[in-house]
Amino acid sequence: MKTLGSYPKTRLRRLRKSKWLRNLVSESSITTNDLILPIFIRDGKGKIEKIKSMPGVKRYSVDKLVNILKEVKKNKIPMIALFPYTPNNKKDKIGSEALNENNLICQSIRLIKQKFPSIGIMCDVALDPYTNHGHDGVIIKNKIDNDVTVKILVKQALLYAKMGCDIIAPSDMMDGRVGAIRKALDKENFTDVCILSYAVKYASHFYGPFRDAVGSKSKLKKNKKTYQMDFRNSSESFREVGLDLKEGADMIMVKPGLIYLDIIKQLKKVFNVPILAYQVSGEYFMIKNALEKKIMNDDAVIESITAFKRAGAAAVITYFALDIAKKIRQLN
Repeated sequence: MKTLGSYPKTRLRRLRKSKWLRNLVSESSITTNDLILPIFIRDGKGKIEKIKSMPGVKRYSVDKLVNILKEVKKNKIPMIALFPYTPNNKKDKIGSEALNENNLICQSIRLIKQKFPSIGIMCDVALDPYTNHGHDGVIIKNKIDNDVTVKILVKQALLYAKMGCDIIAPSDMMDGRVGAIRKALDKENFTDVCILSYAVKYASHFYGPFRDAVGSKSKLKKNKKTYQMDFRNSSESFREVGLDLKEGADMIMVKPGLIYLDIIKQLKKVFNVPILAYQVSGEYFMIKNALEKKIMNDDAVIESITAFKRAGAAAVITYFALDIAKKIRQLN
């Protein structure tokens, strides 16, 4: 790209001299349509509890979801992502609770479809919230068995589709699971159910607060490096995305998001498909902690989300979604 003009004839600051002019020529902007709010669900009734590892984030019993869903609707956030905090007595080696039609996710989907049908629902498909070892798949002979796990994930995806889930999001990183899920959904006439594949999910150190939020952190004794991607690599992300798109994924996810903006940008340029980014719990915590200590102001949140859009993300899953939406409403 050639640089046009030279100083003093060209003065780039002319386009920055006022707010309205900066807005006029801005390349990236944020609307509520760019936001997806993760919500954690717990057992019991009448329960809303703070999550110590994630300041400002809470777990809701199913009946109390109404509280936050009213805020989601009021602030025009189009979709939520559901994550369960499964009681220990319902966890086992193979994550059986994932297939219980009355588990926390299924209860939540039914409630949302009944009372808030205009809100889109994204459901994670993986076993880590349900296993007593904290891994995303079934352990056989001391390793995660890919194909056995995929069979369970297919059943989990079908269950959520039957409950009314709009977007199935396999986050497990098993090979071949997107194709197996797409085939099963189509066979059962769920052809309109989207698949958002966590195609690019790194074995990151930024997941700690989330694992605490879903109750898998204390269970996890080994890392997930045998199935999640090596954070030193970028080229294999193209193989992951290419395979998942070929198998029937409608959208792809890059996770974590903020520290992998280079990956988002490269994938968008090559594949030109909808890419969602996840501003994960560790990224959220760092910004939230700085806000609470008044090291930064809340404009840093908008800046972080704008970075995703600038890199090419269609939307962002972020724990700041409500805060951002409220700020957008105030500006309008």
